[in-house]
Amino acid sequence: MLLMLAEQLQGFYSAFNVFQYLTLRAILGALTALGIGLLVGPWLIRRLERHQVGQNVRSEGPVSHYSKAGTPTMGGALMLVGIAVATLLWGDLTNRFVWMVLLTTLAFGAIGGTDDWLKLTRGSSEGLRARSKLLLQSAVAIIAGVVLFATAAAPVQTTLILPFFKEVAIPLGALLIPLTWLVVVGASNAVNLTDGLDGLAIMPTVLVGGALGIFAYVSGNVNFADYLAIPYVAGAGELTVLVGALVGAGLAFLWFNTYPAQVFMGDVGSLAMGAALGMIAMVVRQEIVLFIMGGVFVAETVSVMLQVVWFKRTGRRIFRMAPLHHHYELKGWPEPRVIVRFWIISVVLVLIGLATLKLR
Repeated sequence: MLLMLAEQLQGFYSAFNVFQYLTLRAILGALTALGIGLLVGPWLIRRLERHQVGQNVRSEGPVSHYSKAGTPTMGGALMLVGIAVATLLWGDLTNRFVWMVLLTTLAFGAIGGTDDWLKLTRGSSEGLRARSKLLLQSAVAIIAGVVLFATAAAPVQTTLILPFFKEVAIPLGALLIPLTWLVVVGASNAVNLTDGLDGLAIMPTVLVGGALGIFAYVSGNVNFADYLAIPYVAGAGELTVLVGALVGAGLAFLWFNTYPAQVFMGDVGSLAMGAALGMIAMVVRQEIVLFIMGGVFVAETVSVMLQVVWFKRTGRRIFRMAPLHHHYELKGWPEPRVIVRFWIISVVLVLIGLATLKLR
């Protein structure tokens, strides 16, 4: 929106040309989303407390979590507002990738918000039925995949790229659609499973999102893409602005979500943030790199899958409790120790993912 205004004003004052720079608009997007979050956050928390929009804690969860009952939830809506406003203000609204990622993020946020609301109105930890939630997520992800496939402007945009290998690429064609479903729905639920401790999910989300912003920037620049031997995706660079907004909104939320949390993001935030990461990775053709950088999310998800399968087959547990962060809590690790160590692991994995830019 403001980019369009700046383009109109360039004819009167050349200084407005500065708003053509992606890096500047990404920084402004981050600062805008951060400012919205920090300003609106206290008001939102008070409103949620006044209307008793509090967290319902599962009875089978760790005993140490019982004290968290009643903490305001659905704080993820604050991030969605920050991302949407900052992107609409500073992004190029003629760019199809911006709309694909933004609308997918908001749609998953709506699904998560419905789930949160049902939990609150029912006074339990049960919201949407798992099958209904998965069906809604799948519908959104498949539509996104169809649009991504139908609007692909070059063969590389429907090709699976293997990191660390310069010449290895697998043409997908229409298989891009089920891959989009797998990546977006998988990432969404993986972040959701990780969101069990104060600040645990949002910091890795910010780190992975920021790294994907770097991939978007270089993928959208023909010279950088050629030099780094990565896919050139015309227009993908504009996602840097949206990523900047995601990072800013995430940091603002962390301000209130850090231990001990004043507010939880709820499914409205976790499902949306995961979907955003998955969709950005699809656009820049870095699905496998997302798998590497989001290793904490992957480990949390795999721990749940292994626990369920092994318990059904043997009646015994692999972990003291799943997802994985609860296992370490029950081993005696204080909550802040679990959180910070998982953050450190995320930093290392993100650095490994960024190394794939050059190690090919």
